Amino acid sequence: MTQTTARTRTRWYDDACGTALGLELVGERWSLLIVRELMFGGRRFNELRAGLPGISANVLTQRLEGLEASRILTRRKLPPPASAQIYELTPWGYEAETIIQELGRWATRSPDHDPTLPLSAASIMLSFRTMISVERAGDLDAVIGFRFGPEAFRAHLHRGITVRREEPADAALVFDTDPVTLASLVYGGRPFADAEAAGVLRIAGDRALAERFVTLFPLPPKIA
Repeated sequence: MTQTTARTRTRWYDDACGTALGLELVGERWSLLIVRELMFGGRRFNELRAGLPGISANVLTQRLEGLEASRILTRRKLPPPASAQIYELTPWGYEAETIIQELGRWATRSPDHDPTLPLSAASIMLSFRTMISVERAGDLDAVIGFRFGPEAFRAHLHRGITVRREEPADAALVFDTDPVTLASLVYGGRPFADAEAAGVLRIAGDRALAERFVTLFPLPPKIA
């Protein structure tokens, strides 16, 4: 591993501001998106590449080494029978969620924001934690599941939303789709019937809850 520490790291900015140091820690291309992908638990190398299809293996390796050296993430080997190496955030690394949320909320106000571009399962799930309108959700108390191929998530709506990467065995509603399609339903207003007719969406459970769910995440207004 590259021996990079707070004392030996090449400085980008001769500036004592915490913002400058923050950019040195996660400002390299892909670094913050790697942190995003780990917000719901540990991931294997190939799983990280699948969530970030534009990154090369070499760059991913370099960024993982840098984030590990900065104590933002760590790696460990899973016990048998898996015996695979995974990367996961440190407790301090998880604190970066607020940064990602606020940056995302701020950036979506740009006219250049295009919600039709590709995005990962972790990205769409984190967007729900970012964009949830507590006022619109009201006193709603429900468990909703999401399946994106081999990945499953369980969301609990109650005075906000909590999301975990796990099987939604107790869900009143399950969306079986892909992240881009789900984004088109929630943020693009795409009708369910259109996605179902295209074969990219299956809804199991409470249909009325599904119709309400997609209205709970308003995007902020665009800048003039």
